[in-house]
Amino acid sequence: MTETFDTNKIGLAVRQRNIIWRRHAFERMLERGLSRSIVLEVASNGEVIEDYSTDRPTPTALLLGWKGKRPVHVVLSIEPDGEVAIITAYEPSLDVFEPDYRTRREA
Repeated sequence: MTETFDTNKIGLAVRQRNIIWRRHAFERMLERGLSRSIVLEVASNGEVIEDYSTDRPTPTALLLGWKGKRPVHVVLSIEPDGEVAIITAYEPSLDVFEPDYRTRREA
């Protein structure tokens, strides 16, 4: 699979504050105790661990980053105009992910 998500482009969009915050993201961030700064740090510097290039209306990606020892996942998309849309953010569960927080457990 070709990686659609250029982390340099994501980082540039975040630094330029070309960000769309989806309501769902804000609601989940509040529930999960994640600040905007943590989410932006992961969006800027995180590792793309899942690339959903076929998602519509826009391709999305799952990024992994860290706040200290706390793993954080951010799901985002790059809109056609170059803006980054933050879709959701959460602390991954070991029920779903392996201890590396990159690999999904097999069902």
